[in-house]
Amino acid sequence: MADTKKTKAVVKLHALEPRATEKTYFEQTKRTYVFPVKRSMTKQEIAELVEKEFSVTVTDVRVLTRKGKKTRFSKGKHAYPGTAYRQDKKFAYVTLKDGDKIKVFEEAEENDKKADKKADKSSAKEAKKADKKAAKENK
Repeated sequence: MADTKKTKAVVKLHALEPRATEKTYFEQTKRTYVFPVKRSMTKQEIAELVEKEFSVTVTDVRVLTRKGKKTRFSKGKHAYPGTAYRQDKKFAYVTLKDGDKIKVFEEAEENDKKADKKADKSSAKEAKKADKKAAKENK
């Protein structure tokens, strides 16, 4: 059972997914994508992984390490409260060559297409109803 937990964690860390936030969306207009990465990864490793995973050419990699937040804890009624720190997080800002793109909002595009189809069907029904009303008024 312990082996499955370890393999799931390893798979999760190696599967790169760009962050989808307002700030990162603005960065994408400059061909820069933000990825959460393992703290032990170097810039070269990040560049190789992104190139393999998305079939793009990486021109620049910048790395940001955010320190973990301080959290307070107290175990038991009379225990002395203490502080602990959450894990540090590392983010890679990857800039791509001109013309290369990574699809971040694939699900949103698929949902938009479905919504467009539904809207087309409903507008077609409304047009038919309007035609029937116009035909009744002309008689």
